[in-house]
Amino acid sequence: MRTFVLVPGAGGSAWVWGRVARLLVEAGHEAIAVDLPGEDEAAGLPRYCELVVDAIGSRSEVVLVAGSLGGFTAPLVCERAPVGELVLVNAMIPEPGETVRDWWAHTGALEAQDEAAGAGGYGPFDAAAYFMHDVDEQVAAEGESYQGAEADIAFESVCDFTAWPPIRIRVLVGQDDRFFPVGLQLRVARDRLGVEADVLPGGHLLPLVQPRLVADYLLQTTRLGEVD
Repeated sequence: MRTFVLVPGAGGSAWVWGRVARLLVEAGHEAIAVDLPGEDEAAGLPRYCELVVDAIGSRSEVVLVAGSLGGFTAPLVCERAPVGELVLVNAMIPEPGETVRDWWAHTGALEAQDEAAGAGGYGPFDAAAYFMHDVDEQVAAEGESYQGAEADIAFESVCDFTAWPPIRIRVLVGQDDRFFPVGLQLRVARDRLGVEADVLPGGHLLPLVQPRLVADYLLQTTRLGEVD
């Protein structure tokens, strides 16, 4: 049995991982989706790290899974807890000492967004068009009560870690992600981690759009296309 610890993105709601977590449990594993206080102006990355480390507790060799903004929490947790494997899902990949706000300029993310929007014909940023375009209407309606804002402190917090850990790191991206276009994610994973990302069909909220495919990916011990 493996333990999967699932870290959400902006807003901090563990609900986004709920469908994937159920599938992992049905497969005989432990899954812990962590709620984070995204709206708390006194929290930020250090507090997020504390909460994830507390959720891990005395467990060892956990599989840490982080989505979107959770990518900034992941390396902090890896320096404080016995993480055996890290999986980043449509996640921001920081460099040591970077802030979330600076990540956008450093990676060229806004330019990549604009280019993808022009090619895809879906225009400038709009939350519904960028996040919900491929989410089932019933799932979207269920999630409305779990939506929350992200306090500014998270965007200004320094991601204070030394280096990415020398453990197995996999990167999973959505082919149809409009918020972090696939080309951007492939490039950042290669440049910052030296990792070739895996691609699945689906947008930014991949755990909601493709829970079965995401769960199956997490349960694999190899990258897509490799032999177990």
